[in-house]
Amino acid sequence: MELLRKWLGHPEDIYNLLRFKMGGYRTVMPRMDTDSLGCGLRTCYRYLNQTSRSFAAVIQALDGELRHAVCIFYLVLRALDTVEDDMSIPLDVKVPMLHEFHSYLYQPDWKYTESKEKDRQVLEDFPTISMEFRNLSKVYQDVISDICHKMGVGMAEFLEKKVDSEREWDKYCHYVAGLVGIGLSRLFSASELEDSIVGQDTDLANSMGLFLQKTNIIRDYLEDQLEGREFWPREVWSRYAKKLSDFAKPENIDMAVQCLNELITNALHHVPDVLTYLSRLKNQSVFNFCAIPQVMAIATLTACYNNQQVFRGVVKIRKGQAVTLMMDATNIQAVKAIVYQYVEEIYQKIPSTDPSSNKTQQVVASIRAVSLPGSPMASRHHYSPIYLSCAMLLAALSWQYLSTLSKATEDTAPSWGCRPQPRTRCHSGPLLAGF
Repeated sequence: MELLRKWLGHPEDIYNLLRFKMGGYRTVMPRMDTDSLGCGLRTCYRYLNQTSRSFAAVIQALDGELRHAVCIFYLVLRALDTVEDDMSIPLDVKVPMLHEFHSYLYQPDWKYTESKEKDRQVLEDFPTISMEFRNLSKVYQDVISDICHKMGVGMAEFLEKKVDSEREWDKYCHYVAGLVGIGLSRLFSASELEDSIVGQDTDLANSMGLFLQKTNIIRDYLEDQLEGREFWPREVWSRYAKKLSDFAKPENIDMAVQCLNELITNALHHVPDVLTYLSRLKNQSVFNFCAIPQVMAIATLTACYNNQQVFRGVVKIRKGQAVTLMMDATNIQAVKAIVYQYVEEIYQKIPSTDPSSNKTQQVVASIRAVSLPGSPMASRHHYSPIYLSCAMLLAALSWQYLSTLSKATEDTAPSWGCRPQPRTRCHSGPLLAGF
């Protein structure tokens, strides 16, 4: 009944869940025909679907040869990430592998058969992936190889290093997510689906990745603590506690929330860059690919802001809310309206006694300035009364069915904030946010 009450409070979620499952998802994720592909590419797309069912859908919705380039980019970084994840590989073996991994792309026979990770097939059959990499146009090869090299070096640096300062937090997020944003942007421009400025402006592309990565790190405080991982910067949390783990204790909840609010304020500084980046995109498939995770992130940060639940359990946006965002975030005016709505929610929740309240108000003001309302998005939550009435009636009659339905959407919606497998040191995998 709790689910029923939740949905009755948000009838638009029911309407969009039904619309999504009845074919609306094909608007943002059209089906790709794989019958015409060669054997190697078909194998790569099979690995893509096996390692990321959700992200596979958005990759395959990209236009033209760009989808193949991004598919291979994903699999190369997944293979690199699998090496970094594997705690059975000694450091004296792993570090050189990470540094040299980009060179394996040009070695037809290179593979690694001793991994214990669940995605080890991308290492065991790396020759198929590297063959398809070499079949790509040179402009795509150069981007993928360069990003793979830089990411491998960054992974090696943070293997046994904790994130201390805010500057190091930005650096860590750059290695695991900002570089993905930069690489994708360069691929967009190389495909000529987007202007050259998209790939050249690395600062904006980096911000795209950092916003997603910081959202993941902030949201997943408790999960990381339970797995023995720490990614909140010491420079910030040490102002509120002696140990980061202290935030999970009930007696420290007030200080924990203040630290949380400061980190969210830090992350929000990337939002103007995100909107500028998205405003430059011309191709619809690229826009959908980039915009959906960003609106999911702002919705997630809004749910986390000033929320004690971050330290007690899991904070997630509603499934119907996620589907609504996917269906709506198809143009820059709509995205600006969505962002404006969520930062207004944050503004209304800012405690007057919070140490970061002034900074939070300032960053909200800067986001307002670039996301003012007045767009066609005004109808976002104004569905026809007959639709809402039918949806509410349907919820009352068949909420158990819809519960199953909403669970099914988890496998369809792109999860750009996906988490890697738990590990004992750090999760510097590139798939964390950029993918």
